[in-house]
Amino acid sequence: MTLPELTMNDVLRPQWPVSPRVHALVTTRNGGVSLPPFGTWRDGVEGPGGLNLGKKSGDDLAHVEANRARLMKLTGRGEAAWLSQVHGANVVSADDALAAARRGEPLFQADASVTDRPDTLCVVMIADCMPVLLCDPQGRAVGAAHAGWRGLAAGVVESTAQRVASLAGADMSVLHAYLGPCIGPQAFEVGPDVRDAFMNGVGGAQRDIVAGAFVEHPRNAGKYLADLPRLARARLAQIGVTNVVGGDRCTFTERGRFYSYRRDRETGRMAAIIWLADR
Repeated sequence: MTLPELTMNDVLRPQWPVSPRVHALVTTRNGGVSLPPFGTWRDGVEGPGGLNLGKKSGDDLAHVEANRARLMKLTGRGEAAWLSQVHGANVVSADDALAAARRGEPLFQADASVTDRPDTLCVVMIADCMPVLLCDPQGRAVGAAHAGWRGLAAGVVESTAQRVASLAGADMSVLHAYLGPCIGPQAFEVGPDVRDAFMNGVGGAQRDIVAGAFVEHPRNAGKYLADLPRLARARLAQIGVTNVVGGDRCTFTERGRFYSYRRDRETGRMAAIIWLADR
C-alpha cells in the first residue's frame, strides 16, 4: 500500500507577523507510515498513515525513522536537534545538541533549545504537553520549548525566551510566541498539587490570573480543570512577552488530528519545529 507523502496540509503553521526568515510548523498524526495504534483516525476508524515521531513510543522503529525522514524532506533540511525530554526547564543550544548527535553521543537531556544559526532545526516532541515556539520579529534567533505543567511551572518558557532574546540582542518584550496544540482546559484534569505549583510565590494581580486558569472539576471533587495556554500566557506576560498567538487546539478532543497520551496511553508523538532560513 502506497501512502501519500507528508505535505503542508498535514501540519500547523503559526500565523504571526515575523520575518520570512522564521519557519515553523507543528506536525499532526497524519502524513506518515505508522500503523494502528499509531495510525490515522478518520470517521471513527483508525488506519495506516500515522506520522509518529517518537522512538520510545513502542512503534516499529523503521516506521518512526521513515516518518522522521518525511518530516525532514518537508522542511528541506537533513536533520534536527532532537532532545531527550525530561519535563524540566533546561535550555540548550540546538547547535551543540546537533553536533553531539553527529558525534554519536547521547541526546542532550533538556526540554528546550535555541539557535541563531540558519538551518539549525530546534525541535520538541509532544502528545498533550504544550510546545511553545519563540522568535524575535527580525528573525535573528528562535527557540522551541516543551511545556507540560512541570516544565511550565519550573520556568522553561521564561528561560527559553531569555536565551532567544540574548541571541537576538533584543529585549524580551519584542519576542513573538506561538502556543501549539496541547491538552485543552476542558480535558486537563489535575490535582491540587498542580495548582499549588503555580500558585506558590505568586502575589497581587498575577495571583488572580493564575487562579483563573484552574476551575473546580464539576464532577470530581478535589480536582481541577487546568488551562495550560492561559498559564503560559500569564508567565510570558510577566516577562513582557505579549505578542502571543495559538493555544486554541486540543490534542485530547481532536482525535482525528492529534495524538494524545492522556486519551489513548499507547500513542504516537508529534513535533514542533522552528528554524531560520538564510537571509
